[in-house]
Amino acid sequence: MANFTATRADGTFPGPFSPVGSGIVCAAYGTYAVTANPTIADIGQMCRLPAGAVVLGGHLYGADIDTGTETLDIDVGWAANGGSGTYDAADPDGFGNFGVVTGDSFATGNVSNVAGINYPLNGLLATGVLPSFTAETIVQVVFNAAAATFTAGSISVVIFYVVAS
Repeated sequence: MANFTATRADGTFPGPFSPVGSGIVCAAYGTYAVTANPTIADIGQMCRLPAGAVVLGGHLYGADIDTGTETLDIDVGWAANGGSGTYDAADPDGFGNFGVVTGDSFATGNVSNVAGINYPLNGLLATGVLPSFTAETIVQVVFNAAAATFTAGSISVVIFYVVAS
């Protein structure tokens, strides 16, 4: 598998939603059908956040694309955006360094009650930090290890945010 861009992260997709006023919770999301086993350092651009976004939380969802004894390792973070804020530099695991991702129900970190991936984002969020971005930012997944027993399926990232005014 090579690097990929989900539809909602593509530069031709209309820009991310930025409400008028502050305090309105918004969501950015992206889904990608993984049809080939990811390789080390593959990056998937999943969705975009608008300038001024303050991330409140989110999830990594997906099918159990590594069955049997899992080795699939996924991080969720963001690409550098050219801004000058504290969190505008790239942080490939800023929303979570999940280690080996298992699709087994209620396995370590997985809150799914059925086979599949449902991991709450953590990373900086788990330390009480709500990262904010001064420029439009791409949320990405990074694959650190391939699946031992690959099965095609989709993965999604959902990010909840407000826009600081």
